[in-house]
Amino acid sequence: MEIKLTTSEIRGILQGCQYTLQLVGSSRDYRKIQSSEYFSTSNDLVLNDTFNILGEVVDAIDQVEQVNQQGESKHGARN
Repeated sequence: MEIKLTTSEIRGILQGCQYTLQLVGSSRDYRKIQSSEYFSTSNDLVLNDTFNILGEVVDAIDQVEQVNQQGESKHGARN
């Protein structure tokens, strides 16, 4: 089953995930957990890294959209 999402919907979902991660990361309980000597991940990533990665993905989507729009306007100008 394929889920059909527009680029705008994809961007909105990713930005919503970023916001949610920001809320979790700013909570006192999460900061306490992350600062524990027992907290570790297999690749040493923390929640803020995930937030930043999602931001990079949203930026990449914006770049593709911008290139596509420029291509359409150039293509449309020829017709």
